[in-house]
Amino acid sequence: MPVDIIGLEVGYRLIPLVDKNQGGQLMTRIKGVRKKLSQELGFLIPSVHIRDNLDLSPTTYRISLMGVTVGESEIIPEMEMAINPGRVFGDLVGKPCRDPAFGLEAFWIEPNQKDYAQTMGYTVVDSGTVVATHLSHLLQSHAHELLGYEETQRMLDNLAKTAPKLVEDLVPKTLSLGVVAKVLQNLLVEQVPIRDMRTIAETLAEYGSKSQDTDILTSAVRTALGRLIIHEITGSAEELTVITLDSELEQILQKSLQTASESGTGVEPGLADQMHESLQENTQQMEMDGQLPILLVSSYIRPWLSRFVRHSIPNLHVLAYNEIPADKQVKVIANVGRRA
Repeated sequence: MPVDIIGLEVGYRLIPLVDKNQGGQLMTRIKGVRKKLSQELGFLIPSVHIRDNLDLSPTTYRISLMGVTVGESEIIPEMEMAINPGRVFGDLVGKPCRDPAFGLEAFWIEPNQKDYAQTMGYTVVDSGTVVATHLSHLLQSHAHELLGYEETQRMLDNLAKTAPKLVEDLVPKTLSLGVVAKVLQNLLVEQVPIRDMRTIAETLAEYGSKSQDTDILTSAVRTALGRLIIHEITGSAEELTVITLDSELEQILQKSLQTASESGTGVEPGLADQMHESLQENTQQMEMDGQLPILLVSSYIRPWLSRFVRHSIPNLHVLAYNEIPADKQVKVIANVGRRA
């Protein structure tokens, strides 16, 4: 049997949540999650296969991708979760827990406490919403794993209805389907929607004759999608507050990466640690000041830096200079250099 692309297993006490005959709303919510993510990301999110699993504890659910568990948590179906969004005015009487999607402090409370909890600043959701939100968060962060050759071909087929010549010239004349899929996956890894398939395809058709390197092609597409990328991060704000790297540090990184591609040795560990520490400090300071942390660097070192901070400083957006639209103002508030 082929493995489920997306699976949701539930313990026996959670079966009423997914059984419409017992008034369960979770199936409807999951359809809503898939529809919303499909519209936001730009490709059709596969169906979620739901089944009960008697090996799980009665109130546990498990979310899997390609047969591998990516999330698991316990809920109390007859209670509501009051989540602390960061600023509340007191504690609640309930069972302390963590919101499984974002790890925020929370309490399981009786439904009759809901209004009181909300007046104290808590966000209160039912158990079905807890599961749906957790699923949505995991699908968004693993979106690149959900897009393969079939999904890529489907997107090209849709584009061919309005731009047949463009698609005909792109695959397989200029690039293979695999290269196009890899570029789309690279974009999704960095939370860049792939809704504007026409711009993506036109850019790949233009640059694909010069290079088959997926990092180079991804950088070209990101530049073409610059306005969308900035809007996703900052909305309609006219000014971007950014961190930059000292020109000497940029040159050292560029040389190190060039050497790495030739000899296999990378950036010197001590320098990487120093830089990581500085970036973490500046990111925290920007967040405390209510600013969105953005690191602005040259397009050559941007892919490496993005991978470097992706899991350890997830709130830091790494952008290249040529991705910033001409009508945006840039204000540098911190400059990271090599420490003596």
